[in-house]
Amino acid sequence: MKAPASASWKAPLKFRMPTAENLVPIRLDIEVDGQRYKDAFTWNPNDPDSEVVMFAKRTVKDLKLAPGFIPQIVQSIQSQLADFRSYEGQDMYAGDKIVPIKLDLRVNHTVIRDQFLWDLNNFESDPEEFARTLCKDLGIEDPEVGPAIAFAIREQLYEIAIQNVTSARENRISKKGRRGSEHFPPSKVGGAALDLMKLFNFRSSVVRKRKEWDYYKPTLDILSNEDVDALEAKEERGGR
Repeated sequence: MKAPASASWKAPLKFRMPTAENLVPIRLDIEVDGQRYKDAFTWNPNDPDSEVVMFAKRTVKDLKLAPGFIPQIVQSIQSQLADFRSYEGQDMYAGDKIVPIKLDLRVNHTVIRDQFLWDLNNFESDPEEFARTLCKDLGIEDPEVGPAIAFAIREQLYEIAIQNVTSARENRISKKGRRGSEHFPPSKVGGAALDLMKLFNFRSSVVRKRKEWDYYKPTLDILSNEDVDALEAKEERGGR
């Protein structure tokens, strides 16, 4: 996959996800009468709110969940959409911003760990296409892994976009900030980004070239049924 050229922004932009599609990562973890429903997916913030109710009813019917899940699902989705919409129209700074994205996921029997750079100024980037390419390169056959990777990327990009809004707001208040990437306060991703830039070209695309795998390889493990059962039991105890 060839990554589209990115733009270097000097002035603040209006808040949006730094991807081709402006989608909201939604995560649900709901328990009703001993039943638990967990899911993660993206949502178009421009869709009418009536779609949320329809989605909740369809999900409860398809998964044979208790009717009490419907209002809980609706409330959780609407709350997360409201949070996202609260940032719309606000300024956010990008500058020359290359950030590391980290993956540490277990999907069914597949465990994948990886780290790579992402260009926040590339508003044509596509996490789903990147995930498909990564799965193909690693020979991952489980169809649920790709969407999980894309969601993890979008979730981290959303967090960074919120940080950039906060940075722009603080800069307006203090009126002491400088233009460009120095608007960004130190964050937990900053140090890792500098470390990775020593290994990768600063303008590296979001898709690694194979020669770069020698520097930072993705790791892939396939778990046995016994390993999965043990992990799920541990996660269930931790969730109580």
